[in-house]
Amino acid sequence: MPTSAPPSNRFERRRAETRKALVRAARQILAETGDTSASIQMIAERADVGFGSFYNHFESKTELFEVAIVDALEEFGQAFDEHLTGIDDPAELVAAGFRLSARMAASHPELMQVVRRRGLGYLHSDNGLSRRALRDLQVGIASRRFTAVEPVVALTAVGGTLLSLLELRFARPELDGDEAASNLAEMVLRMLGVPPDDAHDVARRPLPELG
Repeated sequence: MPTSAPPSNRFERRRAETRKALVRAARQILAETGDTSASIQMIAERADVGFGSFYNHFESKTELFEVAIVDALEEFGQAFDEHLTGIDDPAELVAAGFRLSARMAASHPELMQVVRRRGLGYLHSDNGLSRRALRDLQVGIASRRFTAVEPVVALTAVGGTLLSLLELRFARPELDGDEAASNLAEMVLRMLGVPPDDAHDVARRPLPELG
């Protein structure tokens, strides 16, 4: 049995690692400042790869930062898939999503800074959390759990409020994040047509712990 992978496999692995390092560096820059004016040289140095390696993977900084944002949003969406599996009530999914996001601001600050800074521009994209949230809202509307409204309008209201929650978490870290998230989730559920007492209860159901 060979002790090392064939050269072609090693090459592909190194190529994938270089691309991943560039995306990671771009995500770090987005999380720290949101500034996309960093030079390719600066990005390559942060990624600890050669300057020429950049163009083996991306045609421009614009493409790299686009990939980095989508990568972060997809990771965010996958966190919901992982932690909220088994919840069938669309109202509970909405509420749990708010509370999970507030907790992730503390447990995954770099990721959530990217979402905070760039999420609004991707609110109606087919990436990350947006497509998952739209699906859950459509189910809630179809089942009459939520008031009949255009799903993309509901997504605008829910997504905008969620991003505002992240802004609050980073701007006022001294506040009780769980309480703020539960209160906002309750308000959003009432906005979606869930009765007040039900909204209050659903927004405070036990939430799976972050791993």
